[in-house]
Amino acid sequence: MRIPVVGAVVVGVLAAGALTSCSSNTQVPSIGYAVDNPITTYNGNTSQGAYSAAPQAFPRVLTGMTYTAPFGQSVADTDFGTASVVPGETLTIQYRLNSAGVYSDGVPTTCEDLALTWAARSGKFTRNDDRGNTVPLFDAADTAGYADIERVDCQPGSKDATVVFRPGRGFANWKTLFSATEVMPSHVAARVANVPNIESVLQSGDAEALARIADFWNNGWKLAPGDLDLSLFPSSGPYRIESFSEDDGLVLVANERWWGEKPATPRIAIFGKRADMKDKIDSGAVEVVDLGAKSVQDLQLSGFTAVNDPSRSVEQLVLSTQGVFASVDARRAFASCVPRQKLFDEVGHPDYNRSQGPGSGVSNSRIVQSDTLIYPTVAATEAGKYPGGDVPAAQAALTASGVTAPTIRIGYIAPDERRAQTVRLITEACAPAGITVQDVSSPDFNATALRDDQVDAVLAGIGSVSGPAGSALNTDALIALRGGSGTNYGRFDNPRFNQIVDNLLSDGNDNTQLRLSVDGESLLWSEMPSIPLFDQPRTTAFADGLGGGIKNLSKAGAGWNMDRWVLRK
Repeated sequence: MRIPVVGAVVVGVLAAGALTSCSSNTQVPSIGYAVDNPITTYNGNTSQGAYSAAPQAFPRVLTGMTYTAPFGQSVADTDFGTASVVPGETLTIQYRLNSAGVYSDGVPTTCEDLALTWAARSGKFTRNDDRGNTVPLFDAADTAGYADIERVDCQPGSKDATVVFRPGRGFANWKTLFSATEVMPSHVAARVANVPNIESVLQSGDAEALARIADFWNNGWKLAPGDLDLSLFPSSGPYRIESFSEDDGLVLVANERWWGEKPATPRIAIFGKRADMKDKIDSGAVEVVDLGAKSVQDLQLSGFTAVNDPSRSVEQLVLSTQGVFASVDARRAFASCVPRQKLFDEVGHPDYNRSQGPGSGVSNSRIVQSDTLIYPTVAATEAGKYPGGDVPAAQAALTASGVTAPTIRIGYIAPDERRAQTVRLITEACAPAGITVQDVSSPDFNATALRDDQVDAVLAGIGSVSGPAGSALNTDALIALRGGSGTNYGRFDNPRFNQIVDNLLSDGNDNTQLRLSVDGESLLWSEMPSIPLFDQPRTTAFADGLGGGIKNLSKAGAGWNMDRWVLRK
């Protein structure tokens, strides 16, 4: 992986003091890294895994065709492989994996790794549930781009794959497919499912074998502190998993079989949301911090160079479309009383004041980034209808809904001081309208609770993710509200919006993007499946003496280039 030139500028801004002292002191052999998503799985591609720390923990463990760079852009990773378009009317991509590519267990990377990624993320393979409904066999977080692929031509054991899209379909951001943390080791799934290889099963359509593969893909890569069967977690990057414990965190060590540039520091210990962040930081166990700003109460970052910034993720309330929110008028009532402007003023921009772009005000779009040219036009669809704290409007909408004295349960992963304050402010603002708000956060909270009707709203970022989320592209935000998507935890399903999403993802034309984004955002303000609040503020901090640290305000977090970190004391 090659670090972009712009990275040096970011390091200079964030950690200039650290770099000047790096030349003469002793290098520390281990670096601690704190993130605010929970460490629960190796596979961040499932509907539950999307709510995990996998995108921050494993970009340099499970590499792919691209990685997410500091400004949220997708950058090719030729250490893993190369991709090129095959001329023709139908979009066809030729992938060639690096000939030296091999997993940490000695098994070469092959095109079957890409084939499994497509099979799991395509939505093509289905089963009938207990009620006779047709449901996906793989519990994928989303199918964006992969659903448009007709087939992956792959000879078992080969380094080459030809990916053919469906006639008349394409994916404007096809270069983001098969990216870091998306490509899982297919040989492990094949071994556990007791099949000779993935490709033979896909070609034969053997339903029982496919079900075994899907069951392992859905459940077999889960992580919990304690003894791990390391044979299930081989690495295709510069680091591999060594252990996972409550005290030491998830420990990554240098992968001896990595074919690229060796990691600068041999050991990284990652502490997820369920760790006592303040204790880990105060005790000196952590040297890199990537947390929601003001989320840890009384956090002191002495000995760090720290900065707060607006991120690529929009803090929002993702609403259920069942139960108390089955009526769109009930959702509008809640949106009317949620004090969006007050929330931005009091918790949405800690210690920075931006006049324009990210972090400059209340977010009025769920699907378009605030630093894009089309944002002002798309955001104008809100038309000032929902500044928040509008008790008469909330009461009128509540009357129209037929819902009396509703109680709204808001969930998020606790502890989180900024989100706790957010819920307190919402509670105060909505009480005069006759709406009771309950904070039902917990350390074990997962966004799937919304899908399971255990809460009425999730307070989180794009895709209901607790920690770092989003990128320079809008894919994650769009797909999170598309019917049938695994990250559409609120089960919003509007045929017109689904069509808009599909067209936005397939057609990159600027005029098309503007027109459809305006249509889509207008529909969302009418149907109210979520309430956007503000660009989520993040705290990135590097310990004094740490070089190579580059903040990344997207879903990859600061760990995007952890193999370049060097700490000297």
